[in-house]
Amino acid sequence: MSHYSAHNSNHNPAHNSRAYRVLDGILVINKPKDWTSFDVVAKIRNKLNVKKIGHTGTLDPQATGVLVLCIGKGTKLCQKLTGLDKEYFCDITLGATSTTDDSEGEITKISDATEVPITTIEEILEEFTGTFEQMPPDFSAKKIKGKKAYEIARKGEKPELKPAEVTIHQIELLDYKWPVLKLKIHCGKGFYVRSLARDIGEKLGVGGYLTALQRTRVGHFSLDGAIGIEEADEKRVLPMSAAKV
Repeated sequence: MSHYSAHNSNHNPAHNSRAYRVLDGILVINKPKDWTSFDVVAKIRNKLNVKKIGHTGTLDPQATGVLVLCIGKGTKLCQKLTGLDKEYFCDITLGATSTTDDSEGEITKISDATEVPITTIEEILEEFTGTFEQMPPDFSAKKIKGKKAYEIARKGEKPELKPAEVTIHQIELLDYKWPVLKLKIHCGKGFYVRSLARDIGEKLGVGGYLTALQRTRVGHFSLDGAIGIEEADEKRVLPMSAAKV
């Protein structure tokens, strides 16, 4: 799922006397597993010695792939870039559910779950093509009366979330060997792949949760043009015109 996040160091007195580099533009990072999107922003801020930096759509810690960062005046583009289409490759494990809808949560196996025929999988996937209402995961950053849903869920309470309209332009079945389903997804903004895993499992009556996720594209920014965190330097920052928005 995506949401705009810009971080400015003005609030920290320790940074007030620091001489920052003047740098404006876009940096496309290939986020490694186990890093939060905020971790990446913090690392790049220090590495490039820039004051203003933001990302254009959160990737969960277990996810990898394209994370577009906006730097300096480039942060003005964050909202537009957040709204761009995304492409994902994912693994969904059927036959069990998770409290977080991914492998980070408490996993409950469905005792009577039996192997689902591939023809049934294909029929169900067709139902998720187009525009529809999607319920965000309980463990998400969606805000409810000023509190994030995951903060409520961590206390053992059920967040009062509302479904949001999302779009899948294309969903492709890449491989299926029970219980793992591999998909390629081209979707619009605000889409939760974790929710898709949960909802596919529910429709099949066997449960399902996300076990791997890679974002391969944000708008025209692809994984091919993304760099590792350690490769990031001033020369790799793209001009703001590269946004094409």
